[in-house]
Amino acid sequence: MVSEYLKQNTADYHDAAEKLFNSEKIFNKTFTLEDYKKIIHTNYLMLLHSEDKIFSSLSDKYAEKLQLDARKKLSLIEKDLKSLSLENQEVSHNLEFNNEHEALGAMYVIEGSTLGGNVIAKQLSKTEGFDEVTFNFFGCYQENTGPMWKNFKEVLDTEVAEENYKEVLSGAKKLYTFLLNVN
Repeated sequence: MVSEYLKQNTADYHDAAEKLFNSEKIFNKTFTLEDYKKIIHTNYLMLLHSEDKIFSSLSDKYAEKLQLDARKKLSLIEKDLKSLSLENQEVSHNLEFNNEHEALGAMYVIEGSTLGGNVIAKQLSKTEGFDEVTFNFFGCYQENTGPMWKNFKEVLDTEVAEENYKEVLSGAKKLYTFLLNVN
């Protein structure tokens, strides 16, 4: 299953992202609004540079099965930027996906950030100093976070043939590398 292959082969990237964003501070309640601004800004840059490219790379088959319209997050994170008084930016990096499989790998990173983001939103909503924060991006699926993740993994696992696993992994690594180096 490609979802397990991705999980195993991107674990180091995932761990590096958690370290970059000081994730441990979220759970010991020392995460600050400045920490949150950093995580939102970086995720915004990731979406700004990748979301349209990913979605336009996917065939109609994937658009339907993955409910792509319900997965658009750029406008949501832009609301978070505004509420945090952060500025929108222009695309400034060349990030390309060579094919549909790379786009699916990049989407794996984004959907994973949504899954983890739901946990972050719940935790921070109980943290002092976050009373006024709206979690548009991290709370985008609300109670549907689990089902949306499950749907995404099922589509990947049923539609991606083993000979394409390396391409999917390549897309995930491209987006993780961008995320870890964009600041």
